[in-house]
Amino acid sequence: MKNWYMIKEGISYREAGKFEETRFEKIHNVIFESSKEASVLVAHEIANLIQRKEELNEPCILGLATGSSPIKVYEELVRLHKEEGLSFANVITFNLDEYYPMDKNNIQSYHHFMNEYLFNHVNILPENINIPDGTVSAEELQQYCIDYEMKIKSYGGLDFQLLGIGRTGHIGFNEPGSHINSGTRSITLDHLTRVDAAPAFLGIDNVPRKAITMGIGTVRNAKRIVLLGWGISKADILKSTIEGEMSSQVPATYLQEHDNTTFVLDSEASSELTRVKTPWLVKSCIWTDELKLKAVVWLSELTTKPILKLTDKDYNDNGMSGLLAEEGTAYNLNIKMFNQLQHTITGWPGGKPDAHDTYRPERSNPSKKRVIIFSPHPDDDVISMGGTFDRLVEQGHEVHIAYQTSGNIAVSNEEALKFAEVSTVLNSSSSESDSIINFLKNKGKNDIDSIEVRKLKGLIRRSESLGATRYLGVADANVHFLDLPFYETGTVKKGNLSDADIKIMCDLIEDIKPHQIYAAGDLADPHGTHKVCLDSLFEALKRLKHNSYMDDCWVWLYRGAWHEWESYQIEMAVPMSPDQVLKKRHAIFYHQSQKDGVMFQGDDSREFWVRAEDRNRETAKKYNDLGLAEYAAIEAFKRYCF
Repeated sequence: MKNWYMIKEGISYREAGKFEETRFEKIHNVIFESSKEASVLVAHEIANLIQRKEELNEPCILGLATGSSPIKVYEELVRLHKEEGLSFANVITFNLDEYYPMDKNNIQSYHHFMNEYLFNHVNILPENINIPDGTVSAEELQQYCIDYEMKIKSYGGLDFQLLGIGRTGHIGFNEPGSHINSGTRSITLDHLTRVDAAPAFLGIDNVPRKAITMGIGTVRNAKRIVLLGWGISKADILKSTIEGEMSSQVPATYLQEHDNTTFVLDSEASSELTRVKTPWLVKSCIWTDELKLKAVVWLSELTTKPILKLTDKDYNDNGMSGLLAEEGTAYNLNIKMFNQLQHTITGWPGGKPDAHDTYRPERSNPSKKRVIIFSPHPDDDVISMGGTFDRLVEQGHEVHIAYQTSGNIAVSNEEALKFAEVSTVLNSSSSESDSIINFLKNKGKNDIDSIEVRKLKGLIRRSESLGATRYLGVADANVHFLDLPFYETGTVKKGNLSDADIKIMCDLIEDIKPHQIYAAGDLADPHGTHKVCLDSLFEALKRLKHNSYMDDCWVWLYRGAWHEWESYQIEMAVPMSPDQVLKKRHAIFYHQSQKDGVMFQGDDSREFWVRAEDRNRETAKKYNDLGLAEYAAIEAFKRYCF
């Protein structure tokens, strides 16, 4: 059963704890470059199991998960059913959990989720679908949970259990403190779990406080377990789960004692594992320039010494004797790495005219560049690179801002109602405003915003964006509202990227023929818009790269309000003075609908402008701690080569 992943050429088996590079690990895991290719492989394992059971004339008992992690797995299973004839006639499913209380028809229910992504598209028998019922009365709940547990046992347990993992380390809704032998039961949700769910519910106040969940014991009785881990936001908890001690405070660690479990991770989710983050601690390394810088920055931070003060002993004591032997002395290596970091710093993000640019991150020519700043939402530009934005304008470059989505879903109903009421006062004959007011005052929990309401919310964000760009000196003609179609669903769940989205991106790039493109490379936003926006750019670049003007186009990725590039990843660091920090803050303030209780803050209660300032100060401090010059704040970028 453990050889499923060897279908993919180049993936070799490395059992946890049995090889030098996995000696810190207690759970078998496989790392993929992207979640998409990993999901397809997991779906094929499930499909193979279904077919084997069918050949034996036996039912296939699947434990299924919800959330964003398994979506691509379900999409591939649906494709296999529709295009390759995979039958679900012999499949019996048991879902891990459901919010409580929760009506089955609520769009946030896991009944709705499973029907939307899987059950409505395959030939599974309705009577073979089992999902915890969030409408059971409080008096009947305990017996209901016992019956759910007994039904699973009546089939001999689960043949296969698919899992995600929460940032508290929960599997299903088994929150910290759950017992290793726990069965199906009701549970109170951890605050962090509710915070993570808040975007889907349009605010934490709407997230249920309780849930029904299969227990740890139920999950561990499955014959095969596959846990999916995607994205940098899961990296810390996955390290704790895979390398830490087994503990009820991280319930997923109980899987360490299951002998047929595989964690399937993408590159970002694996980034904190010892063999990924600090490979020199577990094996001999091929010391590329990138790995050398990563190691030296790590050593400087570990020893709390500036790079130029690191000694031979520091390197030898921390698993880096091989690097030292290759470079000769700590002195030579320190100077080399210090200079590499020093050369990332520039006050001229568009390149310094008529300057020698061998050791600068950007070209000096052309001295006046055409620049596109792509912003997924109508405030990411100023939140993530407001200081650099300001520099580019002040230094005379032709700066264009392209807001990829309307951002309408992030405007609260209360904010929209305020604007609609003002509009009615100013224009008493406006029936559209009356219609909007009536809709908002009577909007139900499951109601999707009407087209008129979405238009109003989009206009609010558009006006705020124009206020900020005018403040920073950009003409309205250079501000582009792309309103990519994938976003315009009226719900948190977005559509798939389409040719229509990519064509809009291509048309703008072809029209401007930029020398520089800036785009959001932060994929940790709560509902995935950043990733789709970045994918749209990458696909547009792929389609346009044959054009001669693209030979002179450089792409710089910034990170958003959730994470920053690590010091060793930064290829352009743009310092900001205290005055520029204030100017950036004022630009962010123009986005008033996103202040004071914004809906999509993630797990960080700070407002976006506070996060941005703290993050920029922290980047400057890290540079200073490494022995470089002291600045008030720094915005960071990494170049993307296409």
